[in-house]
Amino acid sequence: MKPRLVIIDGVRTPFCKAGTDLAHLDAVELGRIAVTTLLKRTGFDPSRIDEVIFGCVGQPADAANIARVIALRSGIPEHVPAITVHRNCASGIEALTQAYEKMSAGRGRVFIVGGTESMSQMPLLFSERAAQKFSRLARAKSFGAKLGALAAFGPRDFKPRIGLQLGLTDPVCGLNMGETAELLARELHISRDEQDAFALESHKRAVAARPKLAEEICPVLTGGNLKSAITSDNGPRENQSLDALARLRPVFDKKFGTVTAGNSSQITDGAVALLVMEVERAMELGLAPLGALVDYATAGCDPKRMGLGPLFAMAKLERQSGLRIDEADVIEINEAFATQTLAVLNHSESAEFARKHLNRETPLGKISRDKLNVNGGAIALGHPVGATGARLILTSLKELQRRNGRRALVSLCIGGGQGTALWLERMK
Repeated sequence: MKPRLVIIDGVRTPFCKAGTDLAHLDAVELGRIAVTTLLKRTGFDPSRIDEVIFGCVGQPADAANIARVIALRSGIPEHVPAITVHRNCASGIEALTQAYEKMSAGRGRVFIVGGTESMSQMPLLFSERAAQKFSRLARAKSFGAKLGALAAFGPRDFKPRIGLQLGLTDPVCGLNMGETAELLARELHISRDEQDAFALESHKRAVAARPKLAEEICPVLTGGNLKSAITSDNGPRENQSLDALARLRPVFDKKFGTVTAGNSSQITDGAVALLVMEVERAMELGLAPLGALVDYATAGCDPKRMGLGPLFAMAKLERQSGLRIDEADVIEINEAFATQTLAVLNHSESAEFARKHLNRETPLGKISRDKLNVNGGAIALGHPVGATGARLILTSLKELQRRNGRRALVSLCIGGGQGTALWLERMK
């Protein structure tokens, strides 16, 4: 019998657009807030934790192994080890699946998992040429040598390389993530109008879901006296309209493109923490889980079409688990871009795509829009890349409870040409 990992509870900070309400907090502090709040809400004894596993993509240079720093600053005893994981957009899910694998190998029974990201604080970098000049300056001993080293600098040396931009560009195919979305829009003839309509629906659903999403959000105190608090996501727009979206200019192909800031996921700060454990351990402690991990799969695909990753992962997961898309009561597919999610919906019903790319005769099946991202997605809520996967897990389990549903299917595309998918099941 396969071991069973259950999710006891979870909490997240508000998700806030980069450069806004949470920009002054680094990824460590965001993660600390999520973990400490989770421990307070559950009343769980941190000395019972076997390991902390956190996802982070833009790992800070001053907090190597950020999971360990978060754990210690959250009051988790120093004997509890911690590890940081990185699978681009799926890092928050990778934290959960790593916990399952460690549990299955007998390397722990109780884990804190999750993800954190401060996209506001991703650094500006000097070029290699400028770095060499700074190195020569640092080694110079005499006044004359220092003056000569300074004289070697030119204006180009002070033009920064944007860390966030570098991180969102694939070094293998040479495209940034928005350019991969444009490629899918051209190949599938997904119009600007379709993308904007999808984006508008994401905002409408997120605004309507604010009372539900509040259940998973903890307040973040801010201001000099810590008397004010950020209590909700600031990405969803109540007044969003098709006219407003239509006025935005394409970002990645300014002449012929259709992908804009309005129909793309928002660059965001935020963190998520989940308490997970072996089901037998939960029973011993008298804890009632939100749900359980049933199965999961990660698959690779063409980096130029990384947005199709969920299709490859869901096909692999179906082969492993025997569960089909139509057996899901709730579906979460991360909205990296409207055109990317629409491409997944399109190809999931295509027998031709299934034969050509998935090595199967039948399509994956129709993904019902009534089950998909019912509380809005990353276009409205934002996409703090290291944390999003854990947010999808938490949101889908909470929604399963509300609907008295049984199963949730969660999936993301991953920069570099991968996809991850997992099945969750509500505990009765």
